[in-house]
Amino acid sequence: MSSDKNTEEEVQLEDNTQDQVNEDKKAKKEKKKKKSSKQEIEDLKQEVAEAKDKYLRLFAEFENFKKRNTRERLDLMLTAAQDTMRTILPVLDDFDRAKKSAEDESTSEQMSEGVLMIYNRLQTALGSKGLKAMDSTGEDFDPELHEAISEIPAGSDEQKGKIIDTVEKGYYLNDKIIRFAKVVVGK
Repeated sequence: MSSDKNTEEEVQLEDNTQDQVNEDKKAKKEKKKKKSSKQEIEDLKQEVAEAKDKYLRLFAEFENFKKRNTRERLDLMLTAAQDTMRTILPVLDDFDRAKKSAEDESTSEQMSEGVLMIYNRLQTALGSKGLKAMDSTGEDFDPELHEAISEIPAGSDEQKGKIIDTVEKGYYLNDKIIRFAKVVVGK
């Protein structure tokens, strides 16, 4: 019986040892699992951070696109009539010359009241659409605004570099120059 007892103890000892080995293996697996889980969590955190960064960049780029698109549309709307206005400018020049001629006392030409009303109405209508005449005569010459077609000797030092006469008016359309003023400059 004693041998049976020893055998049972040995079997039990082997079972305990086997259980211990199994527990050690499980503990190692869990440790590996924890390490791999921690690594996995770190990897996922990094992926989330990269995705968030990409999202923020894309969002900012889209916002910039929207702003740029809005600005371009606004500019287009403000200057959409630019070609039409340029076509009408010679008509305004003709009206100005006719008005100037009618106001000159040395000629017998007169401008009828009806034509003056039409001229004033046209000026008002175009002004409401953003067309504005440039005031040039007597101003300092600015090559950004004026086109010098000739220079004449100035009568005084005060007139040097100033615009003596405006041959053709310049015009703005919503604060953008659509035609430069053609001027005579004193030198």
